[in-house]
Amino acid sequence: MARIFPFRAYRYSEKAGPLGNLITQPYDKITPEMRTRYLALSPYNLVRVILGERFDADNDTDNVYTRAACHFADWTKSGILAQEPVPALFTYVQRFRVPDTGEELERQGFIGLGAVEDYSEGVVHRHEHTLSGPKKDRRELLRHVHAHFGQIFMLYPDPKGEIDALLAKTAQAPPLAEVTDELGTENRLWKITDPAQIEAIRAAMASKKLLIADGHHRYETALAFRNENPQLEDAGKVMMTFVNMHSPGLRILATHRLVNGIDTGRLLNTAGTAFKVIDCGTPADLLRIWDKPEPGKIRVGVAVAGSDRIRLIERERASGELDVEFLHKRILDEVLGIGEDAVRNE
Repeated sequence: MARIFPFRAYRYSEKAGPLGNLITQPYDKITPEMRTRYLALSPYNLVRVILGERFDADNDTDNVYTRAACHFADWTKSGILAQEPVPALFTYVQRFRVPDTGEELERQGFIGLGAVEDYSEGVVHRHEHTLSGPKKDRRELLRHVHAHFGQIFMLYPDPKGEIDALLAKTAQAPPLAEVTDELGTENRLWKITDPAQIEAIRAAMASKKLLIADGHHRYETALAFRNENPQLEDAGKVMMTFVNMHSPGLRILATHRLVNGIDTGRLLNTAGTAFKVIDCGTPADLLRIWDKPEPGKIRVGVAVAGSDRIRLIERERASGELDVEFLHKRILDEVLGIGEDAVRNE
C-alpha cells in the first residue's frame, strides 16, 4: 500500500523577495550558464543549495556540500525559509505547452511525503536504471543538509479521477503561491490542512501502486540514506508530487540518449541485420511518423552527427517490452558493446 503523509514544509517567506528570483529547474537540468543566471537573481536562489559552485580551493571543511548546509541553516534561522505551522498536503497545478506541438495542457497533482519503499515490496516501481555519479552527489548533499529540495514525480492509477476531484475542491480558493518559470510553465500551489480532507486523500491513495515518472536518482538516494540512518525516523520518507496517470495533462515525450566515440556505420549495418532500418528523412519526417502511434512496434530514431538524415530502427514489440529497455539492451549493449556498467558510470 502507498503510505502518504502530510508534513510541515519549509517555504520562502516574503523576506526572500519575488518567488521568480528564487526557483530553479531540477538540479540535473541546470547548465553552468543557468547556474550563473540563478546566482545573479538573488542571494537566496535555491541553486546555492541544490547545485552550488565548486572551487579549486575546496577542502573537507569548505566545499559545495558544507556551503549548502550553511545556506540552509542560515535561511531557516533568519526567516528566509519559514516552516508551516501545521502538517499539510499541497495541491499543485502546472499549465504548460507541449514542446513538440505547442498544445497547452494543465496537470494537477498533490505534494506530500511518501514512504521510501524497497522495489521488492511491490509498491514503488521504476522504469529506468540509474547512474552512480549523480547518486553519489545527491547522497553527499543529503548527508549534509538532511532535507529534500525537490519532489519525486510519482504516477498513480485513478481512472475515475476520485483524488483529482478532491484536489479540485481545494483549488477553488486563490492560490497560496504562483509563479511562471523561465520555460513558461505556470505553477500554482494550494495548502490542504483540513484533517478530513487529508485523511480522504490518504485513504484513497492507500491501495495505489506508484510509478516513478522522474526522479529515480533522488529516490534511490533517499533509499540509501534511509538504510544508512535507521535511527532517523524521517529518513524513511521523501517529498513527492503525485499525479494521476490517467490525467489528460500527461504527455510522454521521446527518450534521448547521446553516444559518442562510436562507428556509426557499424551501428546502422549491424542493426540492419537484426532489425528493420528505414531512412525516414528529416527530423520533421520522423515526427510525422511518430504522430501515428504503433503500440505493437518498438521504434527508435537515430540521428548521426554530420548528417541531416534520420534513420528509424523498427521491430515488433514483445509482450511487456519497453522502448527504453530495448534501446539499452539491444542497441547500446548488444550492437554497440556499451554495457550496463558503462552506462551507469557515464
